[in-house]
Amino acid sequence: MDTLTFDSDDLEVTEDFLSRAYARMRIASGTPGSTRARIRRAGIGSVSVDEIALDFDMAYSVTPLGRVCLCVVHEGTVRDHGFQGVEDSFGPGDVVLFAPPDLPYAGRICGARYNITMLDPALLAQVASGPDESRPVRLTGHRPRSAAAARQLSRTIVHLRDTVLADPETAEQPLVAATAAQHLAASVLAAFPNTAEDEPGADGNDMRPTALRRALAYIDDHADQPVTVADIAGAAHVTVRALQYTFRRHLDTTPLAQLRRVRLAHAHHDLSTADPGDGITVTDVAARWGFHHPGRFASLYRDTYRRAPHETLSGD
Repeated sequence: MDTLTFDSDDLEVTEDFLSRAYARMRIASGTPGSTRARIRRAGIGSVSVDEIALDFDMAYSVTPLGRVCLCVVHEGTVRDHGFQGVEDSFGPGDVVLFAPPDLPYAGRICGARYNITMLDPALLAQVASGPDESRPVRLTGHRPRSAAAARQLSRTIVHLRDTVLADPETAEQPLVAATAAQHLAASVLAAFPNTAEDEPGADGNDMRPTALRRALAYIDDHADQPVTVADIAGAAHVTVRALQYTFRRHLDTTPLAQLRRVRLAHAHHDLSTADPGDGITVTDVAARWGFHHPGRFASLYRDTYRRAPHETLSGD
């Protein structure tokens, strides 16, 4: 897990730090006598979440980040923000894409406290694309498609920040990190218009029974590893759309829900066979199988096995 903190009232120091932490940029203060900037970052792999507070109005001009960069405004405003073909201003509660990864942008941040969430663009393709659809996935709008979509994405970011990244031991579990990154990428694709927006199964493709069996076998054999929908589709030799369509049509579920069900079964087995005297905890077992929120794991476990996970562990 990667973390960093920054606190300075020296504008040149802040510009240098921002250029190293994000991309090369120029900044200027529009508030005489106040230039304090505070930044706190936590990240795992290809995803990072930053909380930023500025006590001054800052003009910025930034070179391309090479990453998907989302902004959630808590307080203050972001004004005259622009990149190629777009100019907009944002206020508290707004969730926006600052710019496509390959474009520069500029604007003014006015006494704002805000969140910056960045992810590798390749994550979008991993979530949305199959073996026959390897083209990059691009977001085609800088604002979410609806207020409801913006709220859902904001909740995903808060969950990532406060639940996954707040506990380094949990965040460093490989399945937790992979699942959290995929969840964020899927939420971004659900929130913003993008080039991968085709209805699953709209091409009329349905998987053959042998392909469905290959997909299920791959899930069973790789449940202890980071797995994406594209990985499952590749193992079945079908497109992601065909995979999702067939899982819904024949199993009334999704590939990732099936993966979660298999991982829950493994967690149940580990709890059933563990010796409590060895110091094993429910949280340890849950994290091992990619469940980073103990409360949600317990709820899912009770719904499936009609008992609490700690009761299974203790043999009650």
